[in-house]
Amino acid sequence: MSPFELVFVVFGLLLGLALSEVLAGFSRALKVARGPQSVRIGWLVPLLGLVVMLDLSTFWLLAWNMRDQVDANYPTLVGVLVVVGGYYLAATLIFPDAIEEWPDLDAWYLRQRRLVLGGLLGANVASWLGQIALTLTHAARPSTAPPAEPLREAISDITGVAIIPVLITLLFVRSTRWNVALLILLSALLLVSGSTEVPG
Repeated sequence: MSPFELVFVVFGLLLGLALSEVLAGFSRALKVARGPQSVRIGWLVPLLGLVVMLDLSTFWLLAWNMRDQVDANYPTLVGVLVVVGGYYLAATLIFPDAIEEWPDLDAWYLRQRRLVLGGLLGANVASWLGQIALTLTHAARPSTAPPAEPLREAISDITGVAIIPVLITLLFVRSTRWNVALLILLSALLLVSGSTEVPG
């Protein structure tokens, strides 16, 4: 078992649980929306769920691309728990446990968004710092990943950097329309960033 495979056991389990939380929330929302109670799902909560799933997927691919630099040691496991634990906690707060108690899920979004978006912001910044630390400490280690295409790498870097100010802006914007627009922009940035990360 390689060092990365050992770390990936913890990593994969927590990421899988986070994705499961988001999908379970979507499932509960669909059941309630088709049920007898009047609950307005709106756009905000589903878009936030989409953003979290895209961010998780992008992070998963980024971790795979860094696999040659990952050591199986205590600091690495703690770092993984911090980043992926942040994603998991954010994922659990997207949908309310009892959706039927919230007549309008936009109200739930406005109440929880700072915790969820702050968790995503923290996880993204922590993963960047971890990536920089791994690159600096393993600069001389040969990589088995194919060399990156300069254009793809530039697009990935630009979109990755652009995600941070959008997340920060979402923490403070109150308008529903602006929140919808920024969540759509964030989804697009994550799609582009993730699609330019080529698994090696």
